[in-house]
Amino acid sequence: MKFAMPSSLSARLSIAFAVLLMACYGASAWLQMKGSERHEQEVTQRLSIGLAAHIAGNAELMKRDGINPTAVHELFDQLMAVNPSVEVYLLDAQGRIVGQAAPPGHLKHDRVDLAPVKRLLGGAALPILGDDPRGGQDVQGGPGAQGSRKVFSAAPLKVDGRDAGYVYVVLSGEDREALVANLGVDNVMRTTLWSMALVALLGLIAGLVAFRLITRPLRQLTGAVQRFERDGVAAIDPAAPALEQVARGDDEIATLGKAFQKMTTRIADQWRELTALDQQRRELFANISHDLRTPLTSLHGYLETLLMKEDTLDPADRRRYLEIALGQSRKVGRLAQELFELARLESGLVKPDKESFALADLVQDVFQKFELAAEARRQLLVPQIAPGLPVVTADLGMIERVLTNLLDNAIRHTPEGGEIVVQLRTAEAAEDGAVAGVQVEISDTGPGIPKELQPVLFTRPASSSSGGRSGGLGLMIVRRILQLHGSEIRLLPQPGKGAVFAFQLS
Repeated sequence: MKFAMPSSLSARLSIAFAVLLMACYGASAWLQMKGSERHEQEVTQRLSIGLAAHIAGNAELMKRDGINPTAVHELFDQLMAVNPSVEVYLLDAQGRIVGQAAPPGHLKHDRVDLAPVKRLLGGAALPILGDDPRGGQDVQGGPGAQGSRKVFSAAPLKVDGRDAGYVYVVLSGEDREALVANLGVDNVMRTTLWSMALVALLGLIAGLVAFRLITRPLRQLTGAVQRFERDGVAAIDPAAPALEQVARGDDEIATLGKAFQKMTTRIADQWRELTALDQQRRELFANISHDLRTPLTSLHGYLETLLMKEDTLDPADRRRYLEIALGQSRKVGRLAQELFELARLESGLVKPDKESFALADLVQDVFQKFELAAEARRQLLVPQIAPGLPVVTADLGMIERVLTNLLDNAIRHTPEGGEIVVQLRTAEAAEDGAVAGVQVEISDTGPGIPKELQPVLFTRPASSSSGGRSGGLGLMIVRRILQLHGSEIRLLPQPGKGAVFAFQLS
């Protein structure tokens, strides 16, 4: 059966915390038990450290020709009757057991390792564990055979001043071990298990609460992301309070919340901009359709009239009809050309081919193109060029088209006898006063731009409901060209003048 990992981060953190807590508590319990056992061994060994020396002082244990078996058995029986937890052995100089009082079959080893005995006699740090002759597996008593390790007491045994061996006393004999095992193991294990279970339960509850509080901002952020994925931009405003709460602080989740908040704001702005652009394109198509339909209808009407009344029209009327039809054809052609040019600029494929030139010279050249048109309407073209203008870096052809469109609009919408002024002056940066380029202003004495057209003047072609000046594709082309140069066209409110357009080149 395959174990399914919980999908919730707080649940996974809680499980990991519980496992880690159990592991740490298990290790702590093991270390505590081992420490308590070692402490008990040290206390037992310190309390009974002189027991072996006291036994070794009994002169009846040894005779000149060896041990006294009767005295050994009597003494050992008496000691083990008084304190059943100890086991006494006599060892020769090589560690072989030469005297003991173990019941038949209980002795597992006939030799004791003397290295711990020498360390004890040398004053090494306690506790020191030595061999238990009654512990471990049965062996045949070969050299170095060892059983289980226990605390002991030891003292040298001397006969006539000579070392005859050692008195070796195991302080935790098999009777004591059996009694401890029977009485204490179940209780200790039960207490330990209950303690571990209680601590684990409390730790798990604390971990769940802590992780839930810690991951709360992450859950809020996850919910906001899911709502954004499900509902799109409509979910941004309802999720704003939760995102602001998540973004408070300096931790990683707050940083993630701030980044997501900025991302959603940017997406919302882009979405609104795309929606506005889509609406502008719809209105653009509608207005273009209207602007095309009017001259095409007029052109079709006059051509149809010429065809139907070919035999009845005199040469003057025929010429007048043809001139009107030709004028409408030119209007359609100019509108189609402007629409094509705007489409190229909007496609992003057109890049300015920039070069450095004097803007004043370009204005003079454009003035020459409109001299005849201005004279025909008795209009005055006035250049106001400040001295010492810096050169600008731009696409010469594109900037010429900007000036041409603006002057053409000004001439067409300025009444006879009016004035069109093109002003060039040095533009300065607002912060440090450094030269930022050339400021261009084109003003006329016409009727100006109606208020209802001003907000959409550069975004779509439209006609004024009051019959005044209208905005067409020419201004949209101007705006796009200047955007490609990092600039913007602006309509300046100046009382006493008609329309005042301004932009800046550097």
